Amino acid sequence: MKRIVITGMGIYSTIGTNLEEVNNSLYNGISGIGIDPKRIEDGFRSPLTGIIKRPDLKSLLTRRMRIGLPEQGEYAYMATLEAINMACLDEDFRINNEVGILYGNDSSAVPVINAIDIVREKKDTTLVGSGSIFQSMNSTITMNLSVILKLRGINFTISGACASSSHAIGMAMILIEQGLQDIIICGGGQEVNAESMGSFDGLSAFSMRTDEPTKASRPFDRDRDGLVPSGGAATIIVESYESAIKRGAPILAELIGYGFSSNGDHISVPNVEGPTRSLERALKYAGISAADIDYVNAHATSTPIGDLNEAQALFNVFGSKTPVNSTKSMTGHEMWMGGASEIIYSILMMQNSYVAPTLNFENPDEYSSKLNISGKRTDKSIDVFLSNSFGFGGTNSTLIVRKFKK
Repeated sequence: MKRIVITGMGIYSTIGTNLEEVNNSLYNGISGIGIDPKRIEDGFRSPLTGIIKRPDLKSLLTRRMRIGLPEQGEYAYMATLEAINMACLDEDFRINNEVGILYGNDSSAVPVINAIDIVREKKDTTLVGSGSIFQSMNSTITMNLSVILKLRGINFTISGACASSSHAIGMAMILIEQGLQDIIICGGGQEVNAESMGSFDGLSAFSMRTDEPTKASRPFDRDRDGLVPSGGAATIIVESYESAIKRGAPILAELIGYGFSSNGDHISVPNVEGPTRSLERALKYAGISAADIDYVNAHATSTPIGDLNEAQALFNVFGSKTPVNSTKSMTGHEMWMGGASEIIYSILMMQNSYVAPTLNFENPDEYSSKLNISGKRTDKSIDVFLSNSFGFGGTNSTLIVRKFKK
């Protein structure tokens, strides 16, 4: 099979709006979680959220390009700009060669709400505006970025709940292995606003630990009481090894495994068997054993049942020795972007030989106590890591990445 490598990456996150800032936050255990006053005003049960500043794109894009971008599209543009610059994918190359885009996104709430509000109040659909339709579709990121960046390859959005961007990377691997594409821009974007989170809040899915926001996300900890919603965008450039060498592009890491499964069970409550199959499939795809994995970036969102069942699945496959953490203890749950962002977080750890702390992991429960989880940063040489992403409907995705060696 073709070797598949990562030649660029970019991030716009609650813990930093570029790779350098993000690495600093990971290394020092800096949380990006806070309180949103609007959620208090709107009567949310929990006002907790990842805190992120929207970028100002006026100096970077024309008005025509900007009006089609929703919030998460703005984050995605910034992350992708960093990634394509690193990968040396300039506009001339993109115009004269096929570069594709597969991005994970599963909502665009605010544009839909705004459009409906205008129609109901004004009784005139022409007042919605020409950019509304392009902002409101789930495929908003791929349709906008493909035009802005003049892309000529594969172009669609993957909606797989909180595994969306992980599946996007997995699909890119398959397309490149089959020789159908050489270079694909992959990633995930997630809006960070109250409107998109109302139904989640109504399900009592969020932590109520509002007195100390940075201690609210507690993956694997016995006292966890729910997730903290978050978002932003993350982009990686996925490319065949031959293409990267031909272009003289920097090679950051090698993608070697993709696993997936469906639980076929409850729509919102995960189980143990489905994630276990996804883990095992990824290892089989990579042709390696569990003992070859140096570090696991767990899905672990800080929900009582989700973390419990993932801990059991991880123990089933890895036992007690492999280091495990959850970067969601710092970022909150980045949802549609989480699969891509956690690949970037893990590559940064691999490049700098450490495992970031799982913040607030103070009291393990009966299952997490069996895993090798630390509440502190640990020095660790990482050659191969595995990253999990799971979502509503029982969709599971697992990716394995190896340090690049010629």
